[in-house]
Amino acid sequence: MGHSFMLRPMALGLVLALAAAADAAAACKPDALGTSRVIAVDPAEHGRIGTMQYGETLPLNDHEVVLTFDDGPLPPRSNKVLDILADECVRATFFLVGKMASNFPSLVRRELDDGHTIATHSETHSPKIWKWPIANQEADINAGIASVGKALGDPSALAPFFRFPGLGKSAEIEKDLAAQGIMIWSADFPADDWLRIGPKQVAARALQRLERRGKGVLLLHDIHPVTVAALPILFAELKKRHYSVVHVVPAGPNQPKTETDPRQWVLEMPAKPVVTAKPVVTAKPVVTAKPVVTAKPVVTAKPVIPAKPVVTPR
Repeated sequence: MGHSFMLRPMALGLVLALAAAADAAAACKPDALGTSRVIAVDPAEHGRIGTMQYGETLPLNDHEVVLTFDDGPLPPRSNKVLDILADECVRATFFLVGKMASNFPSLVRRELDDGHTIATHSETHSPKIWKWPIANQEADINAGIASVGKALGDPSALAPFFRFPGLGKSAEIEKDLAAQGIMIWSADFPADDWLRIGPKQVAARALQRLERRGKGVLLLHDIHPVTVAALPILFAELKKRHYSVVHVVPAGPNQPKTETDPRQWVLEMPAKPVVTAKPVVTAKPVVTAKPVVTAKPVVTAKPVIPAKPVVTPR
């Protein structure tokens, strides 16, 4: 590739942000959803995750979910999303567009200060990026990394995580990003919050897909009003259904990787219950024809009574 995507190991700034997040968690409201645990991943070992596109996903336990948000930051919607996450003491991963980060650097820094993981999503998020020459694609991805790092004020606080715009794919770029130690994220299921549907539908689709798999990485967008409205509904249901939120960070000198079994990185769909065949219902008993009712006997006409004789007057 013509540009380097190398990111430095997780720096002290990110470690301090995680420590601040831990302190904030201690002040969570009693009914907060919370963040149940932190997973530290090594991109060199697992370079591509998310079963929407790849064969591996994050090593989650049953009833665990990772929240990810794309395309921001964009006030006031991203601010409202951050407020909701803070109220619930939930930590997420934000895949930022470079030009958005450049426009709203204070919001990028708030995301980090709130303890979230900051990743990248290209510079322009152009819908035509996959039609560009490879060199131009590389330049756009590289510019996005630089812009977000600059907005943070500390490029080393940026996680080496990247998600392709529109969940596109490029074998050449995938290979080169992996060689540079950058982990490519897809997702396990979306909530369809970019479609023209209401917040209840967004939450319902997210829950339906989560329930079907039992765990996984959820794709959301912090730039849409419907997402802001859907999050309280989603979080309330996650509590009722006993789901836990997991936060993901990059492993580094100050953050040892979480030890896992290779089998945990494979998301298997739960087997559907075997439905036995319904018992065969025999044909209904034949009902014999009703007995024939003979015609009523013919009643003969009454006998004709002759008229009385006419009496002539005397």
